[in-house]
Amino acid sequence: MDRRSALAAAAVTALVAAGGRSASAGTSQTSRPSFIETDDGASLFYTDWGTGKPVLFTHPWSLNADIWEYQLGELVDQGLRCVAYDRRGHGRSTDPGRGYDYDRLADDLAVVINQLDLKDVTLVGYSMGNGEAVRYLKRHGGSRVARLVMVSTVPPQSGRNFDPLIAALKQDRPAFFARGVMAFTGGHPAVSPAMTEWIVAQFMRASPKGIIECLRVIARGDLQSDLRAVAVPTLIVHGDKDQVNPPDKSAQKTAELIPNCTLQIYEEAPHGLAITHRDRLAKDILAFARG
Repeated sequence: MDRRSALAAAAVTALVAAGGRSASAGTSQTSRPSFIETDDGASLFYTDWGTGKPVLFTHPWSLNADIWEYQLGELVDQGLRCVAYDRRGHGRSTDPGRGYDYDRLADDLAVVINQLDLKDVTLVGYSMGNGEAVRYLKRHGGSRVARLVMVSTVPPQSGRNFDPLIAALKQDRPAFFARGVMAFTGGHPAVSPAMTEWIVAQFMRASPKGIIECLRVIARGDLQSDLRAVAVPTLIVHGDKDQVNPPDKSAQKTAELIPNCTLQIYEEAPHGLAITHRDRLAKDILAFARG
């Protein structure tokens, strides 16, 4: 290579390197991941879309914030601010190997609310996420929460034996979720094979230890006093075909304990009604949040 060619090559290399550094710096400023740190060392991933009245979403056992995809997009388009986060040990949040109890999980929720300075919040729980929501209200009060939506609730007092489920998870976790996703979707025609695979992929992203510990939390959970203490307007949404938590053992008993609540039963809806009845749920959350 002659001297002129060598100089040209060096110049190109320098420009490419400089361009790469510039693009990297620009990316870090505009699209860096969103994490909130807890006081015990967990990093909680969250999304924060839109402006307006805040709606904060918790998610079911072993899933993550992505399960709210269809509600988040619609509500943001309607002028609301939507925040959804992954529980510790779930999705993109870290697994500290501890803190899998309703008190700590409720404190994690408080960290999200406080660090993002959310006020006049519509708090939306889903399945196990309802336990976090009502425990938060009991431990931290309702000064930042204006209303509560409870989707596919867990029983106020479980008493269920999850040992067989835990044994199945320890033996073959992928097979457990591949079989069990049908209980979540109910075989509803609105759930495509691709959607089913997407849900299973969420299940598989959760920490094995975390989901086992959370099952134990659900099994020994007693939320009766938490529910009686709820003092904000509450909307309960449940499917009449819920195989995971049948409405007579969960939603109806929950409604009996909350002083100011409305119970809506969706016909032909399974536990995964955020997918099967996505549009109706988005409209109901929107109307309630604006109310």
